[in-house]
Amino acid sequence: MLRATYELDPPEAAEALAVQVSVGMAGGDAGLGARVAALGARVAALDGHRVVLEVPPATDPLDPDHVMAALVVGEATEVGVWRRCRLVALDLPAAAMPGPARGAEPDRQVGVIVKPSLGLGPAGVAALVATAAGAGARVVKDDELLGDPPWCPLAARVEAVARVLPPATTYCANVSGEPTGLLDRARRAVDAGATGLMVNPFVHGLGALAALARAGLGVPILAHRVGSGPWVRNPAVGVAGHVLVSLCRWAGADLVIVGAFGGKLFETDDEVAANLHAARRPRPGVRPAWALLGGGLGPGDVGPQLARAGGSGLVVLLGSAAHRHPGGLGPAVAEAVAAVDAAAGR
Repeated sequence: MLRATYELDPPEAAEALAVQVSVGMAGGDAGLGARVAALGARVAALDGHRVVLEVPPATDPLDPDHVMAALVVGEATEVGVWRRCRLVALDLPAAAMPGPARGAEPDRQVGVIVKPSLGLGPAGVAALVATAAGAGARVVKDDELLGDPPWCPLAARVEAVARVLPPATTYCANVSGEPTGLLDRARRAVDAGATGLMVNPFVHGLGALAALARAGLGVPILAHRVGSGPWVRNPAVGVAGHVLVSLCRWAGADLVIVGAFGGKLFETDDEVAANLHAARRPRPGVRPAWALLGGGLGPGDVGPQLARAGGSGLVVLLGSAAHRHPGGLGPAVAEAVAAVDAAAGR
């Protein structure tokens, strides 16, 4: 049974919400009545404007795109007479989704984003990766805009990076793009030497992330957050960010971006803390995901971010601020790595 908690206005619409997120209409003809009754959600609790629904799973294992369409951003957000309908908590049955194949380790690392995303050719990306890895970055990921453009084709880019990539650094190539070619691009990227994959699941559908996880390509998968902002930022409809972090982890992401404390993104510090908790909270049968702290961070932000986050399974993700460092990218990464070591007492 799925438990979904909504903030709903008017709260007397709770029963209608239960119908909307499950069977779509009450009743049915004689032949469908029992089936509708078996699949229909029920109101488990109602406290002011907070409604808890219990929803029978429609598939086993759960189809993540169905969960998105039914509970997260479906017609529950579109009914005109409801002034507020926002999903603020979601809990799934144990083993309803596979979770990360590898997941987080008890470590803290520095990551780097490929910038600028538009303009660098394969040789330029490879040089950037070599500089970052040589200075101690353990994760380098493509920008969400860097897919398979003619000036930097995916296969050529990955091949160039693979020639300079040390074993200790994971390079997550962005395989987002036309849906029917997703798994082919992912396999080609791994065959060319990618040691990680990145996808934009809130652009292409959470099922794209699950498909990569099911493919068992032997490399970690990074879920980018692009596309989630319009759903998360609206206080009246949509979904809390930590629910999306949980869904990415449950669908198979080994690494999930959670925002940053005091960063350039929209979350409050409390929301970032909730995202962090969603990435790594204990859950039977599901590994924790690496939590990527990112959003306008430079090397001077590493120590404060780690102090606020606490624990391990963390990657501090450096972006434009590191590329603009007065000493260049290499010194910026080295400074960030030194901050990680200092925080660990090394």
